[in-house]
Amino acid sequence: MLPISVCIIAKNEENYIGECLRRLSCHDWEIIVVDTGSTDRSVEIARTYTPHVYHFDWVNDFSAARNYSISRASNDYILIVDCDEYLEQDETTGQLIARLPQLLSPGQAGMLNRISPAADTADGQRENDTSASLVHEHIARFFHRKHIHYEGSIHEQLAAIDGKPLEFVPVPLTFYHVGYSTLAIKKEKAARNITLLEAELEKSGTSPYLLFQLGQSYFGLSDYEQALPYFEQALSMEVNEKEDYVQTMIESYGYCLLNLGFHAKALELEGIYDIFSKTADFVFLMGLIYLNNAMFQAAIHEFQKATAIPVYAVDGVNSYKAYYNIGVIYECMGNLPKALEYYNKCGTYTPALERKRAISAKP
Repeated sequence: MLPISVCIIAKNEENYIGECLRRLSCHDWEIIVVDTGSTDRSVEIARTYTPHVYHFDWVNDFSAARNYSISRASNDYILIVDCDEYLEQDETTGQLIARLPQLLSPGQAGMLNRISPAADTADGQRENDTSASLVHEHIARFFHRKHIHYEGSIHEQLAAIDGKPLEFVPVPLTFYHVGYSTLAIKKEKAARNITLLEAELEKSGTSPYLLFQLGQSYFGLSDYEQALPYFEQALSMEVNEKEDYVQTMIESYGYCLLNLGFHAKALELEGIYDIFSKTADFVFLMGLIYLNNAMFQAAIHEFQKATAIPVYAVDGVNSYKAYYNIGVIYECMGNLPKALEYYNKCGTYTPALERKRAISAKP
């Protein structure tokens, strides 16, 4: 058996846990499931895949539940998986999993890839649109339990037991995340998270990360008025610009400003362009900011630049969405041949197909 334990916490996950465990059980590692109070068939389903099913009384603390699941493992190398995450695999996955312990040294945490469907994206695509976005994330989930554990009651984070800064390294695993695939589920989980985050903020005091998570919870509900003050407060504090959440917070802050009509204020993000323009997401955002400020040539330049940046989180910001916005600008300027050139670059992106049909129908 591989020296790896997969640790999962669950509560009323009967819709997901079976497929999650089915994919994991294809590999020779230990699987630990800790149930925190299910009233559905989650425990029954889990027991068909692993004998290691335990109960933990829920105390409104995700780290406590995570750390308990880790304590039940037989191995020191831990892979954390959520019930609504499905392992993507092919003929090489088994070999990659066997190599995982060789990829880490003490004090390092492995970052796996997670792909999620965006139920309601920042540029207006809805959950029933076949061209809706995918979100790509890199999240720390693989580590050695003698060196690393979880801290934080909500949106728990890995931390070194000795208090030293963690080093993050990529690991070649990809999971598809289905849990936020509808707006109804997204709203339910956001409401739960807001309650827990507010309690944590009262207990632990203000921190940029907690403020970011609160802002992000409201942002996910498209409640930009509520989200904006949390982002502003967090950004007024000292933050480490190299941390992934800060990049995400800057981008969410920018989208809040645009959605609330503060277009001129959004231009202030030019002042941090050199710091955050390593990702296509930020450059694409700057294109939208210039577009909303009627700075059309600057917008075209940013969208073009975004297509050349391989690092991105939201699907399309460095390809079809950037091309689509360039097409829209050229169409508004009356340059229909140029607009069609860029709409053609968008492939099957629904809005681009609609604009092509509209242009073709013109006399």
